[in-house]
Amino acid sequence: MKRTVLAVLGMVALGLAMLQPAFAQTKGTVYYLVPTLLDEFQTGSVSALELFLKQVGYKMETLNADNKTDRQQSQMNDVIALKPKAIILAAVDFNALKPSVEKARAAGIPVVEFDRQITSTPSDFTSVAGTIEIGHIAAEQAQRLLKEKNGDVKGKVLQVLGDPGDPYTLDIQKGFEEKMKAFPDVEIISLPALQWEASNAGTIVADQMLANPDIDLIFSHAAHLSVAGVASLEAAGKKPGDVMMMSSNGAPVGLDLIRKGWLNVEVEQPLYAQAAAVAMFMDKIVNKQELKPGEYDVLGLKSTLTNEAWGPNLKIPGAAITKENVDNPAFWGNLKPPTDTIKPVE
Repeated sequence: MKRTVLAVLGMVALGLAMLQPAFAQTKGTVYYLVPTLLDEFQTGSVSALELFLKQVGYKMETLNADNKTDRQQSQMNDVIALKPKAIILAAVDFNALKPSVEKARAAGIPVVEFDRQITSTPSDFTSVAGTIEIGHIAAEQAQRLLKEKNGDVKGKVLQVLGDPGDPYTLDIQKGFEEKMKAFPDVEIISLPALQWEASNAGTIVADQMLANPDIDLIFSHAAHLSVAGVASLEAAGKKPGDVMMMSSNGAPVGLDLIRKGWLNVEVEQPLYAQAAAVAMFMDKIVNKQELKPGEYDVLGLKSTLTNEAWGPNLKIPGAAITKENVDNPAFWGNLKPPTDTIKPVE
């Protein structure tokens, strides 16, 4: 009887094993070095990368640098010693992390740049939003809003950047100001919220509303900066709609501000697609196989892989979120991850 029970249990165990998903963690560990967990994009990136990498067979460990360059450099050294299958890096400072990238690759460890490009030295793969294009979309929306308010594309814009050590914000600024050059009657005041700290953004908005009470539009480079901006506007006695507002990463708090009437536009940074792309290409990256340039479908988004001086670079488009489409579940800020399983690129 005992033998029969054991046999039955063995068959059950075998059956359960056969039912386990094909993406069981068998291919090794990947480390993700996240710059900070202060905003929803960064916390969301951890969850999304872990989900998608598990689907293609990798375990992921995360280290948080708390926006400290020296800590992230030390973390890179520690992880290199562990010899993982790959390192995913979202750099606190793109210049300062260059030697760490070179050290990892010299040790035979592939390095993936996530969200924050490092163009000064080669990496094995870069997955980014089209940040300059996000700036272009933001400019088109700003032009529309200014024309609706003032009868023409004219007025005063306060642009609240993130940290100037982050190419994400610098590229958005570049794209935004490129498209706004054609409108000389628009004055743009650009100031950085150092370390992406919301409190710094709040101070900028409070100070600028005193110095320039005729500001028509505030464009912040992340939704959590807009939250601080709203607090400063409320403290100054403003109500939703008194000052037009935009931001540019698509976080849940940004979508909430649209619903509450404070934010006119949120230009989404496609978090889910950026993370899915890393998982799609991870087998080829780990096995040091060629990544072929061309167009790829990443969660329904038409994305372009090019060979750049810094290595294979996948650019994924963003989109404008307004009160008309704010509830679309495809936007990551609605926190409804895709249900389809990611498949590796062959």
